[in-house]
Amino acid sequence: MRLNQWANVVRWEMRPRIFLRTSEFLWQEGHTAHATSGDASAFARQIHLDVYRDFLQSMLAIPVLVGVKTDREKFAGAVTTMTCEAMMGDGKALQMATSHELGQNFAKVFNINYTDSSGRSQKCWTTSWGSSTRMIGGLIMAHGDDHGLRIPPRVAPVQVVVIAVKDDDRTVSAASALTDSLVSAGVRARLDVRTDQGFGRRATEWELKGVPLRVEVGPRDLERGEYTVVRRDTRQKLAVVGDSAVTTVRDLLDVIHSEMFAAAGDRLVQRTSDVGTVAEAVDVSATGFARIPWKVLGEHGERELNAHAITVRCLQTIDGTLPDGETPREELMAIVGRSY
Repeated sequence: MRLNQWANVVRWEMRPRIFLRTSEFLWQEGHTAHATSGDASAFARQIHLDVYRDFLQSMLAIPVLVGVKTDREKFAGAVTTMTCEAMMGDGKALQMATSHELGQNFAKVFNINYTDSSGRSQKCWTTSWGSSTRMIGGLIMAHGDDHGLRIPPRVAPVQVVVIAVKDDDRTVSAASALTDSLVSAGVRARLDVRTDQGFGRRATEWELKGVPLRVEVGPRDLERGEYTVVRRDTRQKLAVVGDSAVTTVRDLLDVIHSEMFAAAGDRLVQRTSDVGTVAEAVDVSATGFARIPWKVLGEHGERELNAHAITVRCLQTIDGTLPDGETPREELMAIVGRSY
C-alpha cells in the first residue's frame, strides 16, 4: 500500500527561520506498507535516489550528498534514515529530504497488519519519506547572490522576461511578437511594457526575482536586427540575431541549468576536505564540510562535534555512494559540518 499526502503542519519552533523552520509549513509526506523487509528497503531507497535526489539535481540544480544518518541523528523509531544533504552558499549544510526504513516498529505499535496468501495475519514492513518548503529555502541559499535570487530555469515560473525599452509602436510590437513566439515554443515568457517606469528599475526588479534570462528590445537593437539577451546567473550580455532568438533562448536555458549545477558542485568539492582527527574536523567545519572515517570519529567523536554545534550530516561509502544495510559502519565515511 502506498499513500502520499500534501499537508500543512504546525509545530513548535524556538527559533523560526523563514522557509527552513517555521511554526507552520507545507510538506509532502509518503507512507508505504510492504509484505517483506526487502520490498520496503528497496522502495525507500528508490524514493530517495530516483525521486528526491533526481529532483534536487535535475530540477533545482543543487548537487546533494546521499547517505544514512547516525543512530544519534536518525528519525526516532526508524531502522535506517537516508538523507540528501546540500551545501549552501556559506558552506553550511541543509537537509533537503529524507527517507526512512521503519522495519516493523510502527506496525507493532499501531497494529498495521495484512493477511498473507495462507490466510494468516502478518505485521507489515513500513517506510516513510518526506520533503517540505525547506527546498525553497535551499534553492535561495544555494543559488542566490548579492543581486538577489537566481532561479534554475526548469523551475522558474518565468523563464524569460522580454522588456520593451522604449514606448514606441515598433519596439512594443516587436517585444510582444517575440514573447508570443517564445510562449509558442514552450518557454514560460512574460512581456514587460511598463515604459512609464525607468528601464534600469525594471531590469533590477527582474534580477532580484531571479528570472534566468532577460531579453531587451530597443530601437537600436531593432535597427541592428538583433536583441540583447542577459543571463541572470552570470549577468553576461549577448547580442542575438532576431531570427535565431527563440532557438538561442531555449538552448541557453539548458546551458544555464547545467552551469548553475556545475558551479554548485564545484563549491561542494572545493569546500569539502578529508581530515583524520576530530580537531581537524572542527576547523574545516567553520567554512565547509569535513570528511572523516567513522571508525576514527565514532559516537564519542560525534558527541564532541555536537559540543561545537557541528553534526554528522550523513555516513557514506568510501566512494561517496549510499550504503546498503550490509556495509559495516567501520568502513563508512562521515560527512560533518555546521547546518541550518
